[in-house]
Formats: sequence, C-alpha cells, structure tokens
Amino acid sequence: MKQYRIDEFRLAEYPKIKKYFDDNFSFSDLGGLYWIPLDDNLLTDVQAAHAECQPFFFAVELEETSISFELLVRTKSRIRCDCIGYATEAQRNWLVRLADSIFNKLDIIV
Repeated sequence: MKQYRIDEFRLAEYPKIKKYFDDNFSFSDLGGLYWIPLDDNLLTDVQAAHAECQPFFFAVELEETSISFELLVRTKSRIRCDCIGYATEAQRNWLVRLADSIFNKLDIIV
C-alpha cells in the first residue's frame, strides 16, 4: 500500500493528535482508523461521474507513535469500482499538505 507515513513522534503528542482527529474527521469502529474526505475540486473525471460512490476518502491510521495516510482514494459505499484507485499527483499533494498543516497547527515538529 502506498502511504505518507509520519513516525517517531513522542507518546506525549499522541493525545493532542488523537483529539484533533476525533474533533475534525469521522472515525471507524476500528480503533485508530479515520476518514479524511477528499476535496470535491480534486476529483478525477471518473470519480466526479460516479455520484453514487461519493463522497471519496483517504483512510488514516493513527497509532501511538506514528500516523499513516493511505494514498488510496476510497468510497465507503463500494469495495471495488473504477473510481477507486491511487491518488493522482494533485490529490496526493493535497493530502500531504493537509497532513503537514495539521502537525503545524498542533506545534508538532516532524
């Protein structure tokens, strides 16, 4: 799986990161898994055409000393579809900038 991973942050930073994700993103019944909605302006033509599959998300796994932003654009309504696939360059860059901005907001140096 392709991903943007930030690791080796301090245990003391985990509660701050978890609170931010709890407050700002939806989470799965599986502990530590969050869903970041993809900005609609970044949808590919195929994703935009698949109204029944929208919205699209990136999955994020938060652990005590690391966080992994998967680079697979997913939908919660289907497991397989032509609209599900690895992020385009623009989608990937958007996600990496978002992840970096979260750590900047929280004053966590990575």
